[in-house]
Amino acid sequence: MIEQYVWDLQEVDETQVAFVGGKGAHLGGLSRIEGIRVPTGFCVTTDAFRRIMAEALSIDDRLDQLSRLNPDDREAIRTLSAQIRRTIEGIAIPDDLAAAITRALARLGEQAAYAVRSSATAEDLPTASFAGQQDTYLNVVGPAAILQHVSRCWASLFTERAVTYRQRNGIDHRTVHMAVVVQQMVFPHAAGILFTADPVTGNRKVATVDAGFGLCEALVSGLVNPDVFKVRHGEVVAKAIAAKQHAVHALPTGGTQEVAIDSQRQEQPALTDAQVVRLVQLGRRIEAHFGSPQDIEWCLVDDGFQIVQSRPITTLFPIPETGDQENHVYVSVGHGQMMTDAMKPLGLSMWQLTAMVPMHEAGGRLFVDVTRRLASPASRAGFLDVMGRGDPLIRDALETVLDHDGFVPSLPDAGPGGPPAGGASASIETDPAIVTELIERSQVSIADLERDIRSKTGPALFDYLLEAFEEHKRVLSDPLNLQAIMAGMEATWWLNDKLQEWLGEKNAADTLTLSAPDNVTSEMGLALLDVADVIRPQPEVVAFLQGVEDEGFLDDLTKLAGGTEARDAIESYLDRYGMRCVGEIDITRPRWRERPTTLVPVILDNVRIFEPGAAERRFEEGRQRAQEKEQDVLSRLRALPDGGQKADEAKRMIDRVRTFIGYREYPKYGIVSRYFVYKQALLEEAERLVQANVLPEKEDIFYLTFQEFHHVVRTNQVDDQLIQQRKDAFRSYHALTPPRVLTSDGEAVTGAYRRDDVPAGALIGLPVSAGTIEGRARVILDMAEADLEAGDILVTTFTDPSWSPLFVGIAGLVTEVGGLMTHGAVIAREYGLPAVVGVEQATRLIRDGQRIRVHGTDGYIEILA
Repeated sequence: MIEQYVWDLQEVDETQVAFVGGKGAHLGGLSRIEGIRVPTGFCVTTDAFRRIMAEALSIDDRLDQLSRLNPDDREAIRTLSAQIRRTIEGIAIPDDLAAAITRALARLGEQAAYAVRSSATAEDLPTASFAGQQDTYLNVVGPAAILQHVSRCWASLFTERAVTYRQRNGIDHRTVHMAVVVQQMVFPHAAGILFTADPVTGNRKVATVDAGFGLCEALVSGLVNPDVFKVRHGEVVAKAIAAKQHAVHALPTGGTQEVAIDSQRQEQPALTDAQVVRLVQLGRRIEAHFGSPQDIEWCLVDDGFQIVQSRPITTLFPIPETGDQENHVYVSVGHGQMMTDAMKPLGLSMWQLTAMVPMHEAGGRLFVDVTRRLASPASRAGFLDVMGRGDPLIRDALETVLDHDGFVPSLPDAGPGGPPAGGASASIETDPAIVTELIERSQVSIADLERDIRSKTGPALFDYLLEAFEEHKRVLSDPLNLQAIMAGMEATWWLNDKLQEWLGEKNAADTLTLSAPDNVTSEMGLALLDVADVIRPQPEVVAFLQGVEDEGFLDDLTKLAGGTEARDAIESYLDRYGMRCVGEIDITRPRWRERPTTLVPVILDNVRIFEPGAAERRFEEGRQRAQEKEQDVLSRLRALPDGGQKADEAKRMIDRVRTFIGYREYPKYGIVSRYFVYKQALLEEAERLVQANVLPEKEDIFYLTFQEFHHVVRTNQVDDQLIQQRKDAFRSYHALTPPRVLTSDGEAVTGAYRRDDVPAGALIGLPVSAGTIEGRARVILDMAEADLEAGDILVTTFTDPSWSPLFVGIAGLVTEVGGLMTHGAVIAREYGLPAVVGVEQATRLIRDGQRIRVHGTDGYIEILA
């Protein structure tokens, strides 16, 4: 160590981010890797920055103002951040600090050219790269100029883009400090970026090299298109050579200049294939050192590579850890469960402990390994068929992976592959008593759970819960339960296939299943209409609810005229459905019973939009439409050759689908009911830990797995650092979009619709509920912020059962995620809403308020205006 203000790069490694910032720490680490050349230089430490900040008394107040600003208030951020930058740049560097910097320069050569580079403590991190957020200055010559540019780097901590980035990532401005890296300039023949994983597909086995002539600034600033090389297993497998008309070169007197490239050189590759392969080998060494895929800035000088930066690639979706070197193919659980948001560790581990198949975690999401199903020729076709019926994009993605030669091994059919792809054979009678019996079994099991768990605390609670999870799985795996679910689904498929074949009619089952009995999710939406009927005649209650923000509002209702009846109606609803919420497969999400204000906007919409008695009318209208459809279909079938037999078969299937399709929604209701019981017991245990000063707040348990929570209860000790790391990781996972299919190489495969029967410009999806509707698109990402009018079309990312109360007030549905038998599709059919799901990027491509036409029978959306 030279002084506390200046450290030589050779003295630094990646553990010293707090002193030299992310860039400085990474450069120090790079300089220690054998065979990696890094331009020599030094770091001006964060101690120097803190000293400068202490000189400016006015900055504290401005930081307070800055932290209160909305990240979207661009004008206010621009003004305030510019004031802070001017203040910092106006502070004279103290003599001893300036002397420390100039002494370091003298050792390297005062009149040499240098790059002066910002290195903040919150950059080049695994969860937030901050790429390009602070400033770098190239080819700076002379001590006075270098001191001036060090000041500019300090000030660049408060560029508008850096401030906004921190606010969007929940990073406190006061916790970030700025170091500055001063490095000798290199004057490269070529420069560019190496990604040690393909930044587009995520494939960790494919490296991508972008290359251009001169300094890397030409590529980073978008001045030229780079040459792009793809390297796999030490071989260039693809390349595109660009016409590079310009380059950025250093000027002898300092600074840089854009220059034109001779026309004969423009289309020459900036690197030879051999150089590209050598560069990727260096990249693999750097990746191994840092332990994750890297985004590396490189320069080619005299046929040797120098590395000037390496940071983690933060946009890649993580890969499940397996501990083996085998190839694996994973299918997203969230796409099937209509919940693709990141889950907290307790939520992930609880779902894993109660799931029927092993599940692997990555990026805060769960995946099922389907490699064996795909590897066995006997199971592959059936598995792809089931996947394709549910979500054609998943099938297409799996077929894309199967097309990668040799990636999925071919196994003998006798290999253990789990249950057959279609689930249990649906060989049960069409008897409504079966559904009644199954519901009663579930209710008895939940009542036993509620009774027995009351007496359990401490480690005994966790032992009991492990037993309860086995009962949970036993109820779900009951052969009768699986047969009833499959009977409804298979009857739907049969009716759609046969009635299209015999009558040329698409998706006929959508109408035949309207108002099917025993559908707990559609009943939940209609029951909230009944709550609105109680509230509508009470103007004081309506006015009070319009201003509700406190979760204790139910107790306050009793002070109003008609308030007791209103409270009782809402309480009764919560007794039956209060365990539900958006993202309900994550036990850590707040339930309606815990946060009843979530329901208030929906109740008020129902009060405003509907007439009294709407629930009963809606259900009866649907039942009559289904009955009329049945008579119509059967009479048309009887007119065909062999019509009597076809009509009899269809009648059997119509009876079957109406008997069982409503039950499709009940097992999830049972799961979520049990989850709420588990959660209440776990939160009581967490409260005891808070009282014992083991935990600061009870929600901290959400960042522990079930097993880790059990350990904390046994030992009365918690790892605060682990909880903080989990919170940071969870925040970073929100920015990631989970793929439908993921491979162990890291390739994220989304799949595509292979269709040419839709109008140009239409958005393609999966038709799940027949009919065509035109209306205003309401793009809603949070159910609590829904503001719907009659006739609106809901456009959102996904809808799990908790969204169904909104379905009663809309005219159509478009989602980015979903399949033929996911909850949103089932309820859309139940309510007779034209619906298209699985529409990639629907919430970005459709703007709130646009008029759209939803073709629920044919599976596409037209944007009209």
